[in-house]
This record gives sequence, structure tokens and C-alpha cells, in this order.
Amino acid sequence: MLQILSILIGYFLGSIPFGLILCRYIFGIDIRKLGSGNIGATNVHRNTGLVLGISVLILDLLKGFFSAWIGFSLAGEYGAVAGGLAAIAGHNWSFYLKFVGGKGVATTAGVAIFLFPKAFLILLPLWVIIVAITKYVSLASVTSAIVMPFCVYLFGYTLPYIAMSILAGAFAVYRHKENIKRLKTGNESKFSLKKK
Repeated sequence: MLQILSILIGYFLGSIPFGLILCRYIFGIDIRKLGSGNIGATNVHRNTGLVLGISVLILDLLKGFFSAWIGFSLAGEYGAVAGGLAAIAGHNWSFYLKFVGGKGVATTAGVAIFLFPKAFLILLPLWVIIVAITKYVSLASVTSAIVMPFCVYLFGYTLPYIAMSILAGAFAVYRHKENIKRLKTGNESKFSLKKK
């Protein structure tokens, strides 16, 4: 029962579309109609600027972290995994947005910080280095998602955490399928600190 509660809390918390809410409240715009149409931090940054982009990044990260933390408080390790995965699913398929949403990278990062911080200390620099070299956020995100389960395994985390990292990584790769196509054709947008 407590694991089910962890899932419900994680899903509804993860579903909160902070990118959409902040863009509407501050700029009066629907971020889904701009750029890539994504509600995540990268698209928010590209269309509104660095400050709001970072704000969305932090909020999306925190909803993943707190979903895993609440799940752990309610039902231990399995509750943390259930709550964390539910938060990622909520962000990707938001109840508030008729089951569409973002790509879940920041929310996954928040879950990872709580569940396997040692692995995150490898994944974060890896992500930063790839973005710095290639300017492709999507490439960095997909690569980190693929590497994540290996890091979790190598640091000796338990089987539920390894399974969670595999599922979260698969979510991230799947949600980036269009980005992967654009990367292959050379049409993917590059990251810049300046908004468009």
C-alpha cells in the first residue's frame, strides 16, 4: 500500500509542468508553441533566457529528488525507486497536460542525486563535458542515460537501484528519439548560453 502511495505522489508531483507554468506566469507565453515545443529547461532557456531556464531545471530536478525521498520515507528502497520512476513518468506523460510532457532529464537527475549520488558525480561531469565539446544537450543526455546503469552497477548499488537506472535510462533514450534522428542528419540545434 505504501509503495502504491509512493507511486501516486511521485507521479502527480512529477507531472507538475514547471516550464509551462513559469513561462505563462512571467512572460504570458505557451512554451509548447515555441522552439522544440518541449516544456523542459533547454527549450525554456532558448526562448526566454538563462535565468528562467535554470529555474525550470532546478524545479524539475527537485520534483524528482523529493519524489524519491518521499517514497523512501514511506516504503524504503522500493518506495524510493517506485516514487522516482513515477516522477519521471509524470514529467514525460503529465496528467495535467493530457499525458504529454518533457523528456525527463532534469527529473531523472534529481532522482539520481537521491538514489545513487556517487554515480551522479560521474554522470554530471560527463554530461557537462559532452555539451562543452559538441554543444548538443541531447547527445549529452542520451549518452549519460546509457552510461548511468553501468555507473550504478560499478558503485555497488543494490539490484532495485540498478533496475531503476536501466528503466530511467530507457525512458530518456526513448524520449530523445526525434533528437537522435536529427543528430544523425546534422539538423539538431546546438546549445548556447544566449537565448535565440
